Amino acid sequence: QVQLVESGGGSVQAGGSLRLSCAANGDISNYHCMAWFRQAPGKEREGVAFIDRNRLTAYADSVKGRFTISKDNAKATLYLQMNSLKPEDSGIYYCAADLNRGLCVSPGTRRYSYWGQGTQVTVSS
Repeated sequence: QVQLVESGGGSVQAGGSLRLSCAANGDISNYHCMAWFRQAPGKEREGVAFIDRNRLTAYADSVKGRFTISKDNAKATLYLQMNSLKPEDSGIYYCAADLNRGLCVSPGTRRYSYWGQGTQVTVSS
């Protein structure tokens, strides 16, 4: 059973930075897709950044140029470096993974089978 545990959330002022981590209990080099999603109060969970097993990445338009997704297979950890944070980036950030082949980019959540518990990010103006 794949287990994912996020950390690194917190409160920051607009323009600041945070680095989220997602530790997995298995060999993440076998995961075809990993991703970060976020959910703001009253809104649906949305995909923010995606990375496949070959380290190809993709981003939501709202975070392009500000966020960077990466992974360290040796540490079984996924990262999200978030710079130039805005109040609208606030929400709960979730790590997700899936072993199945196919396109990793997904606006919705059905593509991903495994989820972490989430970590809160709050950006104040």
